[in-house]
Amino acid sequence: MSDSSVIACPSCGAKNRVPSARAGMVRCASCHTDLPWLVDADDRSFDAVVGEATLPVLVDVWAPWCGPCRMVSPIVEQMSREFAGKLKVVKVNSDESPRVSQRHGIQSIPTLLFYRDGAEASRQVGALPAPQLRQWVAGQVG
Repeated sequence: MSDSSVIACPSCGAKNRVPSARAGMVRCASCHTDLPWLVDADDRSFDAVVGEATLPVLVDVWAPWCGPCRMVSPIVEQMSREFAGKLKVVKVNSDESPRVSQRHGIQSIPTLLFYRDGAEASRQVGALPAPQLRQWVAGQVG
């Protein structure tokens, strides 16, 4: 897991270095548009990436071999764009991060965890169709 990634601004195209862990939100350095905040976390980085966030955090616990996970993944990634400035999205590969799964009692994937103020506020187990998943996320973001 890297400590930052480069994201092209959807508004002006400028490339921005976005940290994985920090408080606040991320904005384009050029035009100040809210940027989608989609990062990976693992056993080592989870607490910093999720715990330091002041925005609500949607955590997608998934695995590359999981068919339903592959169906949900593009929807989750779209949520990071749709709720830019209001939501941070964190993806955790359950095969590579067994302690995160164990700590959260995850027995089935995909599992989506919704964090607010550093604590789990809600969870969704299993794949939902895009409209229902969007509705669930919108209800959590408020």
